[in-house]
Parts: sequence; C-alpha cells; structure tokens
Amino acid sequence: MSWRNFRIILAAGIVWLCVLSISGGVKAQTRVSVGVTETMETFNPYGDSVALLYALWCQTYGCLGSYDFEKGDYVGWLAERWEVKDPNTWHFYLRRDARWHDGTPVTAADVVHSINRIRTDRQSKQKQNIAPIANVEAVDSHTVKMTTKKPTAPMTEYLFDRVIITSKAIHDKYGPEVADRKHPIGAGPYKLKELIPGQRMVIVKNPDHPDVKKNPRAPDEIVFRVMRELEQRITALLNGEIQIAQFIPPHLRKRVASDPNTKVVSFDSIEIMFLAMQPKPPFDKKEVRQAVAYAIDRDKIISTLLEGQAGRLDGPIGPGQYGYDPELRPRYEYNPDKARKLLAQAGYPNGVDVELQTPVGRYTLDKQINEVIAAMLNEGGIRAKLQTPEWPTLWANVQRGKVPFYYMGRGGVVDPSVALAQYFETGVSPRIGYSNPKLDKLLALERETFDPAKRKKVLSEAMSLITEEAPAHFLWRHKDAYGMAKNIDLKPRPDYRIFGLDIRVLR
Repeated sequence: MSWRNFRIILAAGIVWLCVLSISGGVKAQTRVSVGVTETMETFNPYGDSVALLYALWCQTYGCLGSYDFEKGDYVGWLAERWEVKDPNTWHFYLRRDARWHDGTPVTAADVVHSINRIRTDRQSKQKQNIAPIANVEAVDSHTVKMTTKKPTAPMTEYLFDRVIITSKAIHDKYGPEVADRKHPIGAGPYKLKELIPGQRMVIVKNPDHPDVKKNPRAPDEIVFRVMRELEQRITALLNGEIQIAQFIPPHLRKRVASDPNTKVVSFDSIEIMFLAMQPKPPFDKKEVRQAVAYAIDRDKIISTLLEGQAGRLDGPIGPGQYGYDPELRPRYEYNPDKARKLLAQAGYPNGVDVELQTPVGRYTLDKQINEVIAAMLNEGGIRAKLQTPEWPTLWANVQRGKVPFYYMGRGGVVDPSVALAQYFETGVSPRIGYSNPKLDKLLALERETFDPAKRKKVLSEAMSLITEEAPAHFLWRHKDAYGMAKNIDLKPRPDYRIFGLDIRVLR
C-alpha cells in the first residue's frame, strides 16, 4: 500500500469516527470545568474540613450517606439503611453491591478503619465528626456497630457527607501517604485523576459504579479549578474555559445572564455568615462582643451592597434549618449609641482598637462587605483595622485558633448540632475557643434528646444563650448564584456541595 493510499484510508477512518460520534455510534466524552473558591491543599482526605472537599472525597472515595434536599431527609450511599438499636447504639448496613475501584467489596472493616484513622491521623482535621463515637466495630462484613459516648440524636448529621470511607487494604499495603498520593482507590461514582494542590482537582467517571446509570449525561470528567478572583471566574465562564462559576455577586448577574451562551442559576444558601470573636482582650468582655452586634447595620448591607440577595439572621440559623425559632431572643438592632455605651461599661470609654480579618474572594463580596463593616464598627467606637490575608493562610490560622476577630461562613448547616459544637462547645475546636459550662450542658442535652419537640426546645435555649453571650455575631445567609454554560443542567445545593451525578450535560 502506498503512503498516499494509507493517508486516504486513515483520513476516511477519522471522518467515520466523527460521524459515529455525532450520530451516537461512539459516545463523545464530556468534560466540565468548575471555577471554585475553596481550598484544595492536601491529598489526605482527612486533612481538611471544608464543604467542597467533603463533596469531592465523598464522590471519589465514598461516604455512608448524604442529605437529600429534595426529600428533606438523609439518604444512604455506601449504607443502604441504618437503625437505632438503643440510645447509644447505631447499626449501619452497607450496600452489598458497593465495590472499590479495584473490584474488591467495601466491607464493615473499611468503615471501622476509616473512623479510627480520623481519630488517630496526625493530619486529621475532622475529629469533631466522630467525636460522639466511643467504639466502632464490624458485626459482620456488611454491618457496622457504633456505640456513642452518650445518646446522640443527630448522629447522621455528624457522619453523612463528612466521614470519608477509605480502603483498609490499600492503607495497610502502602501506608497512608503513599496510598493517598499514588493509590487513591475509592468506591464512589468518580475516580481521582489529578490533584495539584492550590490549583485544581480532576475526577473522572467510574462507569462500573451502579449509580452512574441513573444519570447517563453526567460529565465523564470534571475539573475543579481554584479561581478566587471574581473577574477571573466570570471571564473564564464567558470565554468557555469553564462551564460553572461559583458565587456571582448581585451586581454582575446581568452581565452573565445577558451573554447568549451563559445563564445565572440562583438558590438559597444554608451557609451561616458571622463575625467570630475569641474571648481574648478586648473580646473577653461580653459588652464588647455585644457592641459589635449593635454597631453593624445588617439591613443596610443587605439592601445596598447585596441588593437584597441575603436573608438576615437573628441567631445562629434561619428558616428551613432544623430547630429554627422565629421568636429567638435577644435580637440586636442597629444602634451605634448603645454600642459606645457598652464599650464604656466594659472599660473602654474612648473606644477600642481591633484587627478584623476577612478572606478575599472566598465568599460573595467578602472584602467589600468587611470594608463597610469596618466603617460601621468605627462609628460605634470600635476602630477596626481590616486585614486581608490569603484565604489558605487565614483558614489555617482560624483552625489553629490564632485569629481573634474574623469574618467567616459555616456551610452545610441542616441540623445545627455539629456546627454549634464545633464553634462554641468547650474543647471541640480552637476556632473561637469559647467556653461556657451552661452552654456545654445544653448542647450535650440536645444531642441526648431523641424526641424532636423536646430537642428543638433545648436547641432554642442553647442558641438564645449563644446569641446573648455573642462569641459570634450572626449576619445573614446569602441568596447565591452560580454562572453556568447553557448546556449545563445543575440545581445547586444549599450546602455548596457539587456532585458530578447531579450535573447533566445537554447535547
């Protein structure tokens, strides 16, 4: 065969493959890129505690279950069902069709291994997720028995979407560091293809996973790119470099919506935004913390800067979250005169100097919001110097308890039990470092109360105490928006988790 004839045949073959692809004879591979603002700094699935990574590790390694916002209840993933044997004993029954990516079955021993690793891994930042568990054991290959230290009614809130399940066999064979970096064998509908810390994570669909058939139009490959600069995300979306861009602020939504190739998808977030105040001078005085609350005009920020795209919070949670009490007291109304009087009562008649730290590009208009907050605090006698460290640096320092005054969001709050313990219970986390024996008793009691009406009453009392003591001042929940290419169908989750099987690529 001559070289000329070979080239003709080769060209004809390529054209035929293209025709088959277009006609459906050969399935075209789909790739979706997402511009995100979160951190992706570690190969260790237990090495950070952020919403995006929980979602990514859950869909690659696997999780026991998740919260389904459509059903308004928890649903199983690796666990097909669970039951409370007694107030201190839970049984979780694993799916018998669950397989690791190498084809071996997921067993109860893997769940036991994972929980023990969360507890003992030196890099683990997820110990709060398994804090209620006294003991975990395998009853048989598909049944896990968990015994809690005390009755824990919100157990699924602790475990689902948060406790990542990894393979005991892979861990034992390679050791944690090599296993995480070079052998990330999971049991999810996606596989980890690439992770470049601080830049991107790439996952690819696992065609052998039983749940993949539920959405045949889910992307074959998803690239999560760290893009904290707002203009970078929007430009990349409009240029077609990415197909999903997180957190489009109100004043730029028309720009995205007016482009013929993109759209804006709005949704209500359940992330609570707040100012945290560690009990160190001057915030060791309750009056100073309350002065912060009175100095900030939340309604004005919402109506102007946020263009009405947020719902004010008058306590730790809002409507639709478990235990929400519309009559919760006390309430802080904007009153800078009262703020100055409280400062005087605390021993600061001439006002006080503080540093306020905020991320930039992590949350909707975070820097701009805190520039306004700093000006309002100054009017109330609190001279706030605004600091804007890089988000990974700020987040690392917050987790170590090294930031006295900062702006933050706590996402994924369906049932507030875990979040309240994480930030306000003695010894659970140094993020605020607040300690109050009365509050500790209330938080312990709400976890031990299985009767919903009684539990909500205790939760309300605990949240009222937190609001009164003000180790944090609760601001709002954003009504957020993602920018998307028009061939993408995705209903964003209120907890910001992005799962590949929720995405449909339209032809």
